[in-house]
Amino acid sequence: MRRVRVVNVTRQQTLAERAEVAESFIRRGIGLLGRSDWSRADGLVIIPSDGVHSFFMQMPIDVLHLARDGTVKKVLASMKPWRIGPIVWGGHAAVELPAGTAERTGTVVGDHIDFSEVSAEE
Repeated sequence: MRRVRVVNVTRQQTLAERAEVAESFIRRGIGLLGRSDWSRADGLVIIPSDGVHSFFMQMPIDVLHLARDGTVKKVLASMKPWRIGPIVWGGHAAVELPAGTAERTGTVVGDHIDFSEVSAEE
């Protein structure tokens, strides 16, 4: 599985050290299903995505909706399980992170998010 480091370039904050990338139809559908916990280093990048849901999830998550250029278009803080998030027009990707990540890092609409590949050993 491909993994990336997710960085808020605007705030110079690492949001996830080793986020999984879900680009296939099946992987996007599976998302975080079945997980009951994750570390502050984890995350999930869903490409393409203009909206997410939290059906069958067991934990709240922060969701960043990004434009194609990496600009944050919407922040959903602590989205609870069994919810449907909004459709974000012009959304290209969604980054799912542990609840509280956006607040802890000061991530807000307009910030620029960047991804860099990480090796399997990292």
